[in-house]
Amino acid sequence: MDISLRKATESDMDFLFELRDLTMRKYLEQVGMPTSRENYEARIRYQFDCAEIIEYSGEPIGLIKAAYCSETNMWKLIQIQVHPDYQGKQIGRRVIQNLLDLAKDSKASVQLSVIKTNPAQKLYSKLGFIRINELEQEFIMICKP
Repeated sequence: MDISLRKATESDMDFLFELRDLTMRKYLEQVGMPTSRENYEARIRYQFDCAEIIEYSGEPIGLIKAAYCSETNMWKLIQIQVHPDYQGKQIGRRVIQNLLDLAKDSKASVQLSVIKTNPAQKLYSKLGFIRINELEQEFIMICKP
């Protein structure tokens, strides 16, 4: 499968709004989190400098945002979303595993938050993430080297 990453740009905004709605609306609504266009935009623009578009054969199919903090030697997996048409094809797993491999090289941990109703928790657990905290609507998970 020809998967690649490229830096997200302003021209990706329409795709990113659609992707967020398709992949997150149900889970956001289940826990009472907002789904307005303004909220979507705030989340999309949050650390946009770290945003990379996941492409399959040159077509955008997802998003990953990850940021490294040298003070804590930790990667924060801010967002990962794969278009529903491409879910279940190991794409998210491969992209996250690449981040875990990068982190392992520097003995860094990787942390993420996941909405409590999001079934992606199962994937994260299989990849070695464990829950370290529980917030009202989310779990905080970490994978240590």
